[in-house]
Amino acid sequence: MVSRMFRIETEVDKERRDLLRARLLETNTAASPVLRALRGTPREREVPLQVWALDGAGELAGGLVGHTWADWLHVTYLWVDGRHRGTGLGSRLLAEAERIARDERGCGAARLETWNFQAPEFYKKQGYEVVCVIPDYPPGLTEYTLTKRLGRTNPG
Repeated sequence: MVSRMFRIETEVDKERRDLLRARLLETNTAASPVLRALRGTPREREVPLQVWALDGAGELAGGLVGHTWADWLHVTYLWVDGRHRGTGLGSRLLAEAERIARDERGCGAARLETWNFQAPEFYKKQGYEVVCVIPDYPPGLTEYTLTKRLGRTNPG
């Protein structure tokens, strides 16, 4: 066995991070026919998707922040002000993001993560299914990953 010496460093380094990402992308593209076919197409790029709800005074009542990538909607944040919870606003924000993703961007599915104290039951009522449960992440909480088929599988 050949023993090699390496110097290990731990500082935050944006240039190395970007280089590592580029090399990982190159390695993954070479290894996966699916990712290879995705490269160079509009579906390759993450495209921001944001939906906002403003109250009568123009103040933020709720919003959804996410992106589309590779025919998927990824919901990153969904929040509704406490004064407006229970009014259906969260459902409306989510439905609008799903509509845009499906009808305007050709997405066939959506995914999101939520904790046990947040909204797993809300998402299940919206047609999402739990595909992953990570107990004790972070310690004392449970994280759920949920997905939903949006009814359209081809872009355009």
